[in-house]
Order: sequence, then structure tokens, then C-alpha cells
Amino acid sequence: MPSKGEKYYFVSSLAKGLRILEQLASKGEMSVSQVAGHLGTSRAASHRFLSTLRDLGYVEKTEDGVFRLTFKVLELGMKKLDGFEIRRIVHPFMQEIARAFSETVNLGHWDGTAIVHLDKINSTEILRMDVGMGAMAPAYCTGLGKAVLAFLPDRELEAYLASVDWVAMSPRTITTPENLKSDIVQIRRRGYAIDDEELSLGLRCVAVPVFDHTGRPTYALSVSGPTLRMTEEKINTIQKTLLPMCRQISRQIGAPEK
Repeated sequence: MPSKGEKYYFVSSLAKGLRILEQLASKGEMSVSQVAGHLGTSRAASHRFLSTLRDLGYVEKTEDGVFRLTFKVLELGMKKLDGFEIRRIVHPFMQEIARAFSETVNLGHWDGTAIVHLDKINSTEILRMDVGMGAMAPAYCTGLGKAVLAFLPDRELEAYLASVDWVAMSPRTITTPENLKSDIVQIRRRGYAIDDEELSLGLRCVAVPVFDHTGRPTYALSVSGPTLRMTEEKINTIQKTLLPMCRQISRQIGAPEK
């Protein structure tokens, strides 16, 4: 039976199993006692959950007696990523950008609440940005996110701004709707967004939206790197390549002419 306040179809045991997977993904390894503490259950119940997940192949028990995820979880995520045809289309363009500027190139997808990293090509430099595929990032303080937000319908943008938990990721993070709207005006005017150490100090990013067949900014492409290399001059040079490239990608996936 669902607990008070839960929907009639809610399966509590399934939810607990998924919460265990989320915690293991976050913490790396956990003991039965740690899992019990997180779930608020007994050690016996937590052991049953973990044993079931182990039998299904999603977790394994180490020699030290703690549990961790297996690559079967990664396999699920990669199957989801492989379902995005956009990755096959955009990857050659990403390779071209990476060769030209030797910085990290990312393809992001707007899922309605945040940016999901669908694909990336790492910089060949030792000092570089490293975000894993499938990782999620807030839209209000990233180049990918702001590139998408700037071209959303006004109603959708307002709904997003009203829902945001304005966490300062760095001293330079935009943390009010008014300031983000001001930035969005500039993004719309020039066609590209800049993350100027807003997500992380020492990191700059320039990003351009990619429009789908309905004309929505469903994706964005970015180039990012440390501030010592991503100077104003280099960002200006990159955007001159990135803007026409993203227009070409948009046309290729059926975006209507504007």
C-alpha cells in the first residue's frame, strides 16, 4: 500500500531500490549499514535490497564487504544516449571545432529543467574541463543552458525562471531572474552565450543553440576551457565559427528557416 500522500500507483520498494542506485552513483561505495541509514530501514531490509540488485547485476560486493555499481548501469545510460540521433549528426562538426581550437567541445540537450551532456570531445591540453556524458548541469549558469534559455518561448522561459533554485555556483554566478533576463537580451542580440566563470571559477565557455525541426532550441554546442586560454579574443574567434556551424546543423535536422 502507498504511504499517505503518495499516488495510488507508487511502488515504495521500487523507489527505494532506485534510491540505492542513485546513492551508490553519488558516493561510489556503501555498506549495508550506510544504505539502511539513508533509506531509514533496518539492516536486514537493506541487505535484501542490495542482494536483489546484485542478483540482477546492477551492484557488486567488494572484498571489503561494501557495495558498488556495476557497468550494467552504465550500459543502460549508454543505450539512452545512443537513442539520440543528433549525436551521430553533430559529432563530425564537434571534431572540426576541436581540431580548430584545441578546447573541450560539448553537445547539450535541454530536457525542460536542465542541460544533459550528450556528447563531448576533450581538449588535448592537460588543463581542461571534464564533464561526463549524461551529466546534468543547471541552465542558468552554463553557456549551453543560457544559449537555450535565450531562445525559448517567453512563457516557457518565465516558468523556468520561477522554478529555479538560484544557487551561487561561484562568486560570478547570476542569481536573480532580472540579471539573467538582462544577459538573455544580449545573447539574443549576438546569437551566442558566454559562461564567464559562472559555473566554476577559472572556466569560460561560449555556446550557440541548435534548433530542431519545430524551431525549438532543443540542443546547444559549446567550446570551453580555462580562462587563461579562453580570452575575449579567442571567444570572439570561436563564435565566428560556431554560429554558422550551428545554423548548418539546425538546417540539417530540419529546422525551419528564420
